Amino acid sequence: MYKDTCAEVTPRRKLNFNEASDEIEPHVSSNMEELLVDHPQGSLEEKIPKIGMEFDTEDAAYNFYNEYAKVTGFSIRRHIVHKDINGRILDRIFCCECQGHRQKDKRDESYKSKRPITRTDCCAMMKINGRYSVKYKVVCFVAEHKGHDLVSPSKAYMLKSHRRVTHVQASQADDLDYSGITPRASFALMSKQVGGRENVGFIFEDYKNYLRSKRTMQMKFGDTGGVLEYLQKRQLDDPNFFYARQVDEDDLIANILWIDAQMKTDYVCFGDVISFDTTHRKNKEGRPFSLFVGVNHHRQTTIFGATLLYDETASTFIWLFDTFARAMSGKIPQIVLTDQDAAMAKALATQWPGTCHRLCIWHIYQNAATHLSNVFASFPSFLKDFRSCVYDYDEEEDFMNAWQLMLIRQVTWSDFAREMKAKFCGILP
Repeated sequence: MYKDTCAEVTPRRKLNFNEASDEIEPHVSSNMEELLVDHPQGSLEEKIPKIGMEFDTEDAAYNFYNEYAKVTGFSIRRHIVHKDINGRILDRIFCCECQGHRQKDKRDESYKSKRPITRTDCCAMMKINGRYSVKYKVVCFVAEHKGHDLVSPSKAYMLKSHRRVTHVQASQADDLDYSGITPRASFALMSKQVGGRENVGFIFEDYKNYLRSKRTMQMKFGDTGGVLEYLQKRQLDDPNFFYARQVDEDDLIANILWIDAQMKTDYVCFGDVISFDTTHRKNKEGRPFSLFVGVNHHRQTTIFGATLLYDETASTFIWLFDTFARAMSGKIPQIVLTDQDAAMAKALATQWPGTCHRLCIWHIYQNAATHLSNVFASFPSFLKDFRSCVYDYDEEEDFMNAWQLMLIRQVTWSDFAREMKAKFCGILP
């Protein structure tokens, strides 16, 4: 039975359910008397629970009491329930959201974040009983609230029990999300369609939670879900395994970085010079799959880390380089070889200012083929001279002489070549 400290509940626990309960008058508290002043008499009285009212199902009783709670200004929840051996509900108590009290916080008293008080031993409740008939009858109703204030009906839509995303709204949210419209803009559109946020039926946080839960369900058997499941399993098997993920403003996964124990060990020994490549793309989505790689003492390629990125913006690379350094106990490489990406160069300058940034030979050839196709066609000897400068000279003086000779032969390429040379060999013109 319902246990409470309020005096109003005590006599109602002694009801004789075998007698006609229509003779018992509902308790009307001072809260109800104030509410009667602000609402039309006829429409409000129809929403006030009364002893003896009958409902076909438990859900119907819940919806009725929840509608009463909305016009009154509080939120409800399902409380104590008893069922028979077949699972049929025999009786149920619907109570105010503030019913009960919180257990003593066992954390140290010096903690900074204190949770707000949400349980105030409120007595408001409605009990239904279906032991003696196929329908559920209201056998107890307490309108008096304790320890908290009621909100105005215009603000009741923000309370928990009055918020729900319907199937129609969920379908519209799916269409808006699939179209690429941001959650905030989508929610604003839905609010405008119904004449204001108070008429939507849920708040913006509920909308974001729905999109997150939908994305989570899709991830269970999708690529991202498989990656996360794999990373979590690896971390359980190997405590030294590291992975990190970055989420966007909508709390959706954007970037993932993972590093295992062997990668950490190799990076300690051979991580002074690394190469970072984002030219790979994953499937039709075109998401960059990137590797931090280097060379060991046997001149074998060694992987120091792997990452899946959402895009190639400066903010993405800033997060990536900062997270990579933290995973490697703060060790930063002395030289980084990359392609000619302006966003990556900006991130390296801010996160690793002491690292020497140079261009990878492979990317130099690719960019040369892209930007200098007309030069290759006009000067057949240019490619041979260019390849010779890159591969055939180890000493700085020999390289400079060969580079200047190439510029004399190919004057039309001089401006682009000077800029590339500074990145390639670290020598200013």
